[in-house]
Amino acid sequence: MGISRLLAKAWLIFCLFAGLYALAGAAAGVSGASPDALARILAIVVLFLATGLLFVAGYAAATNRAGNLVAKLRLPGFHDLVFLVFALISFLVQSLYLPVPPGSDPLGVLAAAIGFAVPGQDALAIALGSCGLGGDALVASDFAWLLAFIYIGSSLSRLRLAAGIIRLERKRRPDPLTPAGSALLTGFVAVALIQLLYVGSLYGLLPCRLWQGIGGNILIGQAPLVLAYAIVAALTNLIAMGADA
Repeated sequence: MGISRLLAKAWLIFCLFAGLYALAGAAAGVSGASPDALARILAIVVLFLATGLLFVAGYAAATNRAGNLVAKLRLPGFHDLVFLVFALISFLVQSLYLPVPPGSDPLGVLAAAIGFAVPGQDALAIALGSCGLGGDALVASDFAWLLAFIYIGSSLSRLRLAAGIIRLERKRRPDPLTPAGSALLTGFVAVALIQLLYVGSLYGLLPCRLWQGIGGNILIGQAPLVLAYAIVAALTNLIAMGADA
């Protein structure tokens, strides 16, 4: 859970799913996604990805960790693979969701459960409703939160193993931040995301044009999973500070 690798993974995921949502939006057009549109979207994704990774690689090179950064990006761990699978599932549900009658029992149970467990869902529903967005977006958000809770639950049993791996890596290649610094930084990010997304402080501040674009799709379908990943990263770095990790 080195800071450079976390930054690289975050930027990689953002660019990947921004491109996927752009492709889904182009395919939903009247004439479908033309080859020219696909080429433009791919070029933009590659450009943004290369630009972001250039800054992250510069940070890693400055700390003599560029090689380790590339190796970890090529060989994702268990948490990364589970996160990627869940993120893809959330994207498919959000993009290919077939409308179900509002009174259907599964959706009603899911909405009630997530509404009880996530205080920010009320704020999200108000924000989406004020922008004229349908209930499909709220259903996609409910499903994303369900996947986020499953991801956290599946990761808890492997936290000590992941923390032990981090301690071994730090012995071979010390991080520029101390273990306490890494735990503090990831913990701060996790707490900030909890306030913005789980409590819902962010939703009322965003304009409708953002909700109706790619940024809104990412917030609805991927942000809960990003929060779950941040919580797991913070807990892992916290446990890695202990001598018995």
